[in-house]
Amino acid sequence: MMDNTPELLSKGKAYLKALCDDIEERCVGSEGNRMATRFFLDELISYGWRTEIAEFSAMDWNDGGATLSTNGERFEVFVSPYSLGCTVEAELVDATSIPELEKMECAGKILFLHGEIAAEQLMPKNFVFYNPEEHRKIIGLLEEKKPQAIVCATSRNAALAGGVYPFPLIEDGDFDIPSVYMTEEEGGRLLHNVNKSVFLESKSERVFGTGYNIIGKNGVAGAERIVVTAHIDAKKGSPGAIDDATGIVVLLLLAQVLKDYSGKKEIEIVAFNGEDYFAVPGQMNYIAANQNTFSNIILNINIDGAGYKEGPSSFAFFDLPDGLHQKVIEVMRDYPGIIEGPQWPQGDHSIFVQYGRPAIAVSSKWFIEHIDSQDITHTPKDTIDIVDCNKLLELAGGISAFIRRLG
Repeated sequence: MMDNTPELLSKGKAYLKALCDDIEERCVGSEGNRMATRFFLDELISYGWRTEIAEFSAMDWNDGGATLSTNGERFEVFVSPYSLGCTVEAELVDATSIPELEKMECAGKILFLHGEIAAEQLMPKNFVFYNPEEHRKIIGLLEEKKPQAIVCATSRNAALAGGVYPFPLIEDGDFDIPSVYMTEEEGGRLLHNVNKSVFLESKSERVFGTGYNIIGKNGVAGAERIVVTAHIDAKKGSPGAIDDATGIVVLLLLAQVLKDYSGKKEIEIVAFNGEDYFAVPGQMNYIAANQNTFSNIILNINIDGAGYKEGPSSFAFFDLPDGLHQKVIEVMRDYPGIIEGPQWPQGDHSIFVQYGRPAIAVSSKWFIEHIDSQDITHTPKDTIDIVDCNKLLELAGGISAFIRRLG
């Protein structure tokens, strides 16, 4: 167990408040995001860690709202994140499946997507980590068919889109056909207006800026690395407490308790920037910088979704060698609030797994069990009120003890 527990608990609460309440937005490319990365950097420096700043281009967006109407009837629609804006009056046509989309002519029209074709949030066209053939097919057809704008009716898909309802079918700054989205209920109303003229105005604007990964290092420079990660960005409109300010808080607590680390490894703490962003620019930046050095990473520990007030914390293991696995199990015996949980792919640990590196994904058992049904992440509900900071302290204690045991 760690010394100075009351002091660390107070620090953890202060960090969480700073990230979620004092900074209003942490979406990539925003001023709030840059404030968050500066805050993280300053804390690492205060604990004596060697620091690196990795800059990359990023896109923010301004949502000025959208309106959809026909013959005096109005429909509630929302601007798709990172979409271009538009003012269009055109015939409404609809498609519910890929075969229907393949057969239709919709150039110059407003295309309404609903039903089967709108069941899953489409992966961004240039997303390299997970991009199903069906998603690529839909995006390709949309660009080929050239509608003036797209209206999407979606339901709920927490596993791919978080807890928000409705979810934006398209969230892609590389896709240039303007789009909006609506609930299934509004979609049912709109369906009666297919083949009629409708008016759509979307006041959306892309804003180009910069973002940063912040990296702290301690221990023996150039030695085998233990890389501990969390993502500092959050969805626009969400405080992003569980997703993933709590992970950043654990990193900062680790920076304090491991500031005197004198082992034989190099400890690397990384605040990734862009996990909740269509182009994952921070992650791509890190991959490019480490393309030839992933082999000296002996372990990634990624923290995302940690500290939920209900239930224990969860460690999921990915390809751990027997020696590492045995040591982490031994450490967990001293931390009863941490249990072994099932594997889950939706996190930055997947980067390291894809490069053949062992990983531990740290989260909350409740969130892993409810990943397909929860309505918290990516929404205004993701506040500090749902966090138990004692669990963050326990995670920092368990992870730091494990790191020290590795030598």
